[in-house]
Amino acid sequence: MQKVINVIALLSGLVSLSVVGGGVYLYKNADVMMEEAREKLAASAVEAVSSALPMLIDSAMPKVPEVTGPSIPKLP
Repeated sequence: MQKVINVIALLSGLVSLSVVGGGVYLYKNADVMMEEAREKLAASAVEAVSSALPMLIDSAMPKVPEVTGPSIPKLP
């Protein structure tokens, strides 16, 4: 029975150390992670806008007429 309790205590200690270690890692690297996420977000936003921009410009431009009237109207 003592062996089972020792294993449980050892596992509990390992879990506690890993939680503390993960917290320290996140605390030390939070600025770097946020800056990387910000850069990725900005890059994806620029890419999305640049890919959508040609379609928006094409749909906003009016069609050029193929046949036009005379440049100077005829007087009666």
